[in-house]
Amino acid sequence: MEQHLSRRRLLGLTALSAAALAGGTTIGAPRALAADRADGTAFVPAVVIGTGYGAAVSALRLGEAGVRTVMLEMGQLWNQPGPDGNVFAGMLKPDKRSSWFKNRTEAPLGSFLWLDLANRDIDPYAGVLDRVNFDQMSVYVGRGVGGGSLVNGGMAVAPKRSYFEEVLPRVDSAEMYDRYFPRANSMLRVNHIDNGWFESTEWYKFARVSRDQAQKAGLGTVHVPNVYDFDHMRREAAGEAPRSALAGEVIYGNNHGKQSLDKTYLAAALGTGKVTIETLHQARTIRQQKDGTYLLTVEQRDADGRLLATKEISCRHLFLGAGSLGSTELLLRARETGTLPNLSSEIGAGWGPNGNIMTARANHVWNPTGANQSSIPALGIDDWDNPQNPVFAEIAPMPAGLETWVSLYLAITKNPERGTFAYDAATDRAALRWTRDQNTPAVNAAKSLFDRINRANTTMYRYDLFGKQVKAFSDDFTYHPLGGCVLGRATDDYGRVKGYKNLYVTDGSLIPGSIGVNPFVTITALAERNIERVIRQDVTAP
Repeated sequence: MEQHLSRRRLLGLTALSAAALAGGTTIGAPRALAADRADGTAFVPAVVIGTGYGAAVSALRLGEAGVRTVMLEMGQLWNQPGPDGNVFAGMLKPDKRSSWFKNRTEAPLGSFLWLDLANRDIDPYAGVLDRVNFDQMSVYVGRGVGGGSLVNGGMAVAPKRSYFEEVLPRVDSAEMYDRYFPRANSMLRVNHIDNGWFESTEWYKFARVSRDQAQKAGLGTVHVPNVYDFDHMRREAAGEAPRSALAGEVIYGNNHGKQSLDKTYLAAALGTGKVTIETLHQARTIRQQKDGTYLLTVEQRDADGRLLATKEISCRHLFLGAGSLGSTELLLRARETGTLPNLSSEIGAGWGPNGNIMTARANHVWNPTGANQSSIPALGIDDWDNPQNPVFAEIAPMPAGLETWVSLYLAITKNPERGTFAYDAATDRAALRWTRDQNTPAVNAAKSLFDRINRANTTMYRYDLFGKQVKAFSDDFTYHPLGGCVLGRATDDYGRVKGYKNLYVTDGSLIPGSIGVNPFVTITALAERNIERVIRQDVTAP
């Protein structure tokens, strides 16, 4: 099996390189969207919307089953170097490649000494990172072939089994932890940092400082596996490989070292010869035809946002993998405009930010965190078993290239509050109903943890890092949007959308608002479980 996958990955990587050289928007078989029907529409057996984790899993397994599949990706393929010789822009000097149609970048760490030093004015462009701003919550999402895998920190964490069972009680946890989590980790090429190197290198001094301070408060830490190649990172430090993690790259993409989906699942999917990716193609509407097939209206744009064409594509099996925001919006629009009127009232419900809270502490001058910091987190403070305030806190880097004496964290808390998406006809978009007050339980949990650390080390919070306001906790954004099409509520127990046959959700929309750790491994494993059942019963059944 591994030999077949390696060969498929190689074939897929070749297809990705060929697409970049050709300069087009089609990756894979060029006639996948040829007009097949008398009315001029293109027909394919399966369409997958999106190229993130759940979408990539579904496309690979459909391709392996011999099902001709087209993936629709609203972003672009990121493997063509820009004028500076790099595919992605750097974090400290971002340009238009960094952001999705913004006039100015919107980094999560918005200031230093209340000065906005991280952001830059840029030209609107189909960049790799989007910040979708709602009234009282913003959501970071990746744009491009590979979705969020292009812009996340790569922390490949499985949730505590007891919490997984609490969040998804209808899913067999034994099956997940024995079969699908290992499968996901293998396919994602998850690896672990060498402990000896971690303990000795200057690039993780910031993590060791936070670990020691947590231990003084009686808190434990855990090494966190990653999809960034730690062997490559060691060679970066030795001057034997081009720098990426050690050049401060992460939120706008890594030019080297990271095993993003375009190098793993998507490459293998393209290598089946059955999967095609259409980039800069955004699905706008879904309706069901009299024969039960689905008809999609799709807009094709260029990287500057100009509309090039509006297409209609029909398919028998439709998989929504556009993420918590994208998949939910498509279904809400279809329900409220009457193109799929039988969708469940549960569409749009059960959304949450995975309890994300960012905070920072000021260290004593005699306890520096290091001018050189890897951009890839490798350690977390694990206090999830705390019965009052469970928290898993990533020890985050702050790779500014100079000594800051700052310890930065992204805390993941157990916040029971949930938001709801509603369709706004005036804007034709999904609006999020969520208030800042709903993040109070998450802030309180994070504060409980870091108050303990501050007391034990006679340190204090930093109040200058999250914009012009004086605040210690940033509670107005999330990297981990979850829910909107919750498993067992809006769908059946395998992601089949209630009310319609051959319509599926395969992404983080299925998880009801919280999973307690970085969610992409759970999304991947759940997609592996679901697509296995769907292919067996719905797609290839006689």
